Amino acid sequence: MNIGLVNHEWLVLGLGLLVLLVDLWLAPAARRKLGYVAAAGLLAILIYSLAAFHVEPGQTQYAFGQMYALDGLALFFKRFFLIATILVLLMSVEFADRLEPAIGEYYALVLFALAGMLFASSANHFALLFVSLELITITFYVLTSFERSRLTSLEAGLKYLIIGALSTSFTVFGIALVYGTSTKLGFTDLAGVLATQPDLVTNRILQLGLLLVMVGLGFKIAAFPFQIWAPDVYQGAPSPTTAFLAVGSKAAGFVLLLRLLFIAVPDVTAHWAKLLIVISAITILYGNLCAIPQRNVKRLMGYSSMAHAGYMLLGIAAMATALSSPRAVSAGGASAVLYYLSGYLFTVLGAFLVICLVLQQVETEDISGLAGLSKRAPLLAATMTVAMVSLAGIPPLAGFFGKFLLFRAALAQAPFEPAYYWLVALALVGVVISMYYYFGVVRAMFWSQALAPVPINAPSITGRFSLYACVAGILVLGIYPNWLVNVAEAAVKVLR
Repeated sequence: MNIGLVNHEWLVLGLGLLVLLVDLWLAPAARRKLGYVAAAGLLAILIYSLAAFHVEPGQTQYAFGQMYALDGLALFFKRFFLIATILVLLMSVEFADRLEPAIGEYYALVLFALAGMLFASSANHFALLFVSLELITITFYVLTSFERSRLTSLEAGLKYLIIGALSTSFTVFGIALVYGTSTKLGFTDLAGVLATQPDLVTNRILQLGLLLVMVGLGFKIAAFPFQIWAPDVYQGAPSPTTAFLAVGSKAAGFVLLLRLLFIAVPDVTAHWAKLLIVISAITILYGNLCAIPQRNVKRLMGYSSMAHAGYMLLGIAAMATALSSPRAVSAGGASAVLYYLSGYLFTVLGAFLVICLVLQQVETEDISGLAGLSKRAPLLAATMTVAMVSLAGIPPLAGFFGKFLLFRAALAQAPFEPAYYWLVALALVGVVISMYYYFGVVRAMFWSQALAPVPINAPSITGRFSLYACVAGILVLGIYPNWLVNVAEAAVKVLR
């Protein structure tokens, strides 16, 4: 057992426990600074990861009887989650006035959720898939309802709890069906059984079990028809929690989906390309159309996140088609998903950082709260504009190149599955629709006048650092995408 492979998780769990212990002896006024300590600790873990961990493309190291896999895909997502959590913790410090007196516990719960995401990135067994999902979900039950004095926060927590518990029951039942038909829980073991027993691939009970597991993962990524929780939870949860849900939890769902479909059951996935196409199309259309009438910025971002999940499913569907046809070639669907998630990280966290800094001062989450922001806080307005333009897919930002890679991957499979022509056309319609509501936010900041303008306090040094980091990430990934594309292509070589 190579226990050193699990150092990322041990270090993060240790940091979370340390934050809880130190919180006991700190004065209430000093507790918010624990966020800086936690972020600095994660930065040290990130540097350690970059220096000490390296896996050759396509190679995998195992721990705990092959339950835990460390490969290029796992390392990519571990570093992704560390960067996302550092920015979320810095955002939480800016939001600390709304989270006191239990701000120390909030930081610790964020770290424990991160530990679940790190385990998810290396899951090679249904047991670890379930445990990592539950560690993420249970911590978010608390994080979502953390503002106990706000009815909307409690309501969001209750809805997330009910829908999350339902999705967990589907996942557990699905795992039971898979084990009952194959007698395997390990991903590599299951793939080996399916490769040697072709009749098992078309077994209805096995397919039902896998579909039920996908229901649980569909809940995490907010894909249709498992998205009903997202708008209310995004609206009611504290802004840092919403940002973490939109980036961390969604990315954890996608890495588990990639591992399940293309490592555990590639032979079954090859028959599911049309199903993935349908889910992607409906998710894109539903998210974009429902976002149009929204006035609450966080609720708008909730529907937006559904649409972006649909775009990423487009890449996964393209990869499934590449498995199903001997003539088709993989056109980088998985690597496009990884690139898209990376750009989405900086874009969404930049938008939510502005929401966190502005809307808590104006005491409203309506778009009208951003009116005239270009005059009151030019840096915040510029950051929000870059984020909205990137989400809309306008060049030369990260969002544009991410969509370009996904569309290219889909069109490469169109000669073998003509439905991709329709899917890409619908996705382009979704992009056009999204421009309306994204630029509605920009219009409010630059061309609307607030009826009673509220002065916006300048961000702290760490707040400005976070804003600059997000804008830089969006610009660099959009203007110089090749290096990240190469990293993503190396990371996904482990997928079949």
